[in-house]
Amino acid sequence: MKKLSEVVKFISGSPQFRITEVFDADAPLYTYYGQLDMADDLVDIISPNVDNKQVRTRDKVNTLYTGDVVFSLISGISTIVRKAHEGYLYTQNYVKLIPNESIDSQYLVYLLNEDKSIKKQFLMGLQGSQVLKYTLKQVKELALPELPSMEKQQMIGEVYFNLLRLRALRNRAANAETTILLAMLEEASGK
Repeated sequence: MKKLSEVVKFISGSPQFRITEVFDADAPLYTYYGQLDMADDLVDIISPNVDNKQVRTRDKVNTLYTGDVVFSLISGISTIVRKAHEGYLYTQNYVKLIPNESIDSQYLVYLLNEDKSIKKQFLMGLQGSQVLKYTLKQVKELALPELPSMEKQQMIGEVYFNLLRLRALRNRAANAETTILLAMLEEASGK
């Protein structure tokens, strides 16, 4: 059985407390990547009115590119970065995963988010700990199930992301419908 560290290279995020903020207008401005950005990337929908924290710094910081696989050490969820979040700074709460040629990026996200044996390994690693935070060591040590052919991985990964997007769009439509109906009821009751 292969460990995740055998098929993926890991790049930890920039330690937030070590970033030196500067106030020169010509210094690069970075936007922090957060849990909401991650959720948006997972379903390929951008939430309106997201107010991300930003920082100006001349420090060398780790940033994200479209297509990067990111794992959250806070939520235990992974996703693929979308174009909207290109160049965002990611902190030590996230790890960039660079898969080798034996594993498809979308399939990797599917495995980390949905595979029962991986979920079980995460749960066992969290037992007895007060803070529900995953460690890089824990992620590296994950035992992977047998990997299917690349063709099958790509198919599974694509279907998985399409399913998540469809579910998100349906939820959004249902919420909009509820808002409209409640407004109509309010109007009908003469308020």
